[in-house]
Amino acid sequence: MIQRVQTIWLLLTAAAAFLTLKFSFYSGNKLLNNQKQFLHLTANENMLLTILSVAIGIASLVLIFLYKDRKMQLRLTIATLLISILNIVLYFSAIKNYVEGNYDITALIAFFIPVFLILATRGIYKDEKLVKSADRLR
Repeated sequence: MIQRVQTIWLLLTAAAAFLTLKFSFYSGNKLLNNQKQFLHLTANENMLLTILSVAIGIASLVLIFLYKDRKMQLRLTIATLLISILNIVLYFSAIKNYVEGNYDITALIAFFIPVFLILATRGIYKDEKLVKSADRLR
């Protein structure tokens, strides 16, 4: 389980997903009660962002233990990848509520999540291919 490279990618995905709860994606002024307030956009700012970020983190941790059923692990990793892309789209839609501001350097954490999931998918696919080729030799 731990010797597989996709385990590392899935652990990094879970860590990055949980870090988005703490670190901001965007900082800027938002109009609240006709007054500008400086706020940080984190995953905790929006209920849907919070749910998706926690779901991505938990799913990534659960996916590590599905190593015996690689086909299911591959399908669920792709589903988690789609959810992480949806999460980034929701971040960009939440930015429209801000009057002015800047992206934070910690916004890269949210963009690393799909990259880690793609690398995990690649590793799972290579394992599946290796097992299929070994089965042909038997």
